[in-house]
Amino acid sequence: MKMKRNDLIYDIGMHKGEDSAYYLKKGFHVVAIEANPQLVELCSKKFAGEIKNRQLTIINGAISDAAGSGNKFVPFYINRQCSEWGTTVNSWVKRNENRGTSSEKIEVPVIDFSKVLQSYGIPYYMKIDIEGMDTLCLQTLLNFKEKPDFISIESDKVSFQKLKDEIALFNKLGYNKFKAVNQSAVERLKEPLNTHEGNFLNYKFSYGSSGPFGRDLPDKWVKNRWIILQYRLIFLGYKYYGDHSKVKKKLAFRILYKILQKIVRQPIPGWYDTHAKHASVE
Repeated sequence: MKMKRNDLIYDIGMHKGEDSAYYLKKGFHVVAIEANPQLVELCSKKFAGEIKNRQLTIINGAISDAAGSGNKFVPFYINRQCSEWGTTVNSWVKRNENRGTSSEKIEVPVIDFSKVLQSYGIPYYMKIDIEGMDTLCLQTLLNFKEKPDFISIESDKVSFQKLKDEIALFNKLGYNKFKAVNQSAVERLKEPLNTHEGNFLNYKFSYGSSGPFGRDLPDKWVKNRWIILQYRLIFLGYKYYGDHSKVKKKLAFRILYKILQKIVRQPIPGWYDTHAKHASVE
């Protein structure tokens, strides 16, 4: 079994390679996981050079709780309108349908994430964005002594209890400092001049990418109680301005919405990634 590698990043939910491109240019080796075979083909061509020189490994399949059942394949739903919404979770398929999109069901290989970690090692940073299965990756890490220095997941935006459960799981893994990053405003984030993560690139982050990571993230790391408080405020935004808000249809709230967006200079309520730093990291 391979040990922890400080030159390695996992891109779990590779999509079109927006994040892998950044990590590779930073000088890291990358193990990327993507369930959608069409996107795997796209990225295999896009990063042919990096794959050839073994800086990048792409694994086609879905991390699923079916891994221990003996099943070699699992249903995966490709979203026809928003490719980033592909999922193995039926409730997420229904959620996406309620948003006016449709999905195509295919079968993809099941990935046993424990075996991936055993084969390639524990990374320095692990980015997880796999529509409904993020915490399964965290739960798998409970079986390993070593942990990544930094991890990010797409935080739950429907259930505040599930959000608290995510933080509690991070705590169980030894992570005690957090940042909530508004992903709808990622294009405005900048790589710091005195970057602590690989090479300085003066990188321009694209919409849909995860953005900076680790020591390059803006703002201060906060402890449990403060990240929970921050998310309470974020969930108020979801309630009044989110996907299912009724009040935002009223004229007064639409006016207030426009004013607030001008003040904060970013979309409201947006959606957030939770970044976590392990207690062993200075």
